Amino acid sequence: MNNTVLAIIIALVAVVLAAVFFSLMRRSKRLRSKFGPEYHRAVQETGSQYRAEAKLGKLEKRVEKLAIQPLSREATERFRESWRVIQSEFVDDPQTALKNADALLAEVMSARGYPVADFEERAEEISVNHALVVDHYRAGHEIAVREAQGRATTEDMRQAMIHYRTLFDDLLGMPEIARAQGAGSSR
Repeated sequence: MNNTVLAIIIALVAVVLAAVFFSLMRRSKRLRSKFGPEYHRAVQETGSQYRAEAKLGKLEKRVEKLAIQPLSREATERFRESWRVIQSEFVDDPQTALKNADALLAEVMSARGYPVADFEERAEEISVNHALVVDHYRAGHEIAVREAQGRATTEDMRQAMIHYRTLFDDLLGMPEIARAQGAGSSR
């Protein structure tokens, strides 16, 4: 093989490698931007950026197949009224209010088109379109689990309700309210 052909082959390989590299970088940047804290969580869970990105890519494809839809005005109002009732229950019976808030979130997710299988699947699927507030869902659920075991205080349950409200507002299509509430509370 002469030197010119070899140089052309090397140049083509370099161009292909550069294209692959920039494509992977662009994908990483897009996934980090879209998933935010969930991206870092996936990297931690899988132990690898490559595996995390593959997992998030599959998750995106899975959620794309779902019939996710906005809520009707009537459904939104009905859910808001249900939330107001649940909040008013909290004063007299925080445990029941927390359980009802969890059930209402599942109902809203179902109405939007999310499957309501086990918690981890729900949280993963919610993270595709609600990445900035899914941590609140996880935090609220963790407190609800502790409450079911008799290990949560009333203050813990109040925090869970705040976390749940952040996701609730985002699911109802009020992300600016959800983000403002989320910024004011911490885990």
